[in-house]
Amino acid sequence: MQEEVRVLHLIKSLGRGGAEMLLPETLKVHNRQQFEFHYAYFLPWKDQMVPALEALGAKPVCFKANNNLQMFQRVNAICHYVQEHKIDVIHCHLPWAGVIGRLVGKKTDVPVVYTEHNKWERYNKITYWLNKLSFSWQDATVAVSDDVQQSIRKNTNSSSFRNFQLPVEDQAKKRGKAQKPYLLNILNGVNTTHFVRDEEAGLQVWKELGIPANAPVIGTVSVFRFQKRLDVWMEIAADILKRMPEAHFIIVGDGPLKEELLAKRKALGLEERLHMPGLKTDVKPYFSAMDIYMMSSIFEGLPIALLEAMSCGCAVISTEAGGVGEVVEEGMSGLLCDVDDYSKLADYGVQLLQNQEQLAALATGARERVQTDFSINKMTKQLEELYLYLKEERVKTVSNHS
Repeated sequence: MQEEVRVLHLIKSLGRGGAEMLLPETLKVHNRQQFEFHYAYFLPWKDQMVPALEALGAKPVCFKANNNLQMFQRVNAICHYVQEHKIDVIHCHLPWAGVIGRLVGKKTDVPVVYTEHNKWERYNKITYWLNKLSFSWQDATVAVSDDVQQSIRKNTNSSSFRNFQLPVEDQAKKRGKAQKPYLLNILNGVNTTHFVRDEEAGLQVWKELGIPANAPVIGTVSVFRFQKRLDVWMEIAADILKRMPEAHFIIVGDGPLKEELLAKRKALGLEERLHMPGLKTDVKPYFSAMDIYMMSSIFEGLPIALLEAMSCGCAVISTEAGGVGEVVEEGMSGLLCDVDDYSKLADYGVQLLQNQEQLAALATGARERVQTDFSINKMTKQLEELYLYLKEERVKTVSNHS
């Protein structure tokens, strides 16, 4: 029997962001007999995913830090954890955890995987440079989309990486510290067995929010951050409502821009039609209540909520931000427009609500697209192959040096 591989996921918070939500979802389908997973985070007040991980038998640990600087002060404590629990691979998510994880990897000689969820051009200067200066210290870099990988290559020396093909066949037999890290795409995935439209749950959401029977519903699930452009989203909703007065809208989520968005909703006169139920751990009922999933983002990596909505049979209208264009096939699973041409989304929304046949075809296409190419089973299998290879590579290197 093959020896168990112990993986530590390191992330800044376990709040309800896309990267954070992936952790319990991947844990559900990982091979738990061959892999043991640990989870560490820093911000104690962002812990919405902790119960989901605990329900699956994991025991997340919080290395409490109130800011980015304090995270650096936790490096020795994380090193102790890695050594005590005999961690084989450290898997970091997002830049600040990536920097910390690389420091831990250097001190413990444990292989480090870093998943890049966003484009580098959107990071502030401090985040950008800390990420760039330490980037070569990791053993493998995972990009969640082609768009993200292009951003990595553009902002680093593209010759600084080795390609890593999955499944693993004939990789290098030995790797010293001077060798280049691997760079590969592993596309985000969704549990298509779980995320299936539930009509009864959708009707219950309609009842709770006071949405009339048979009213068309356009919605989104989002963290309230500037890149999502939810103020623009609301303006588009107001435009659609003028032409489709029976429409209702739902924005599920929370975040730093909450008060501004509530004020925007009031200013647009949408308080009776735009429902904002807040942060929800279980979002499937809300996807089930939506006919159309709309995004107005200015940039994205490869958004998990989009995949979940498509898996639940929502037609998509969106800006072609980041990895969105890699997921949504124009005219087959949704309708897309340029990031700067977001006003077209109002026309798309009206078009689909007035054409139920096209709406149904896109909804079916969305579900099929995710089932074929963005299954979480495919994603976890690729990650497991990477973990196994890095552990075996480390064992061979240690053996050759002993």
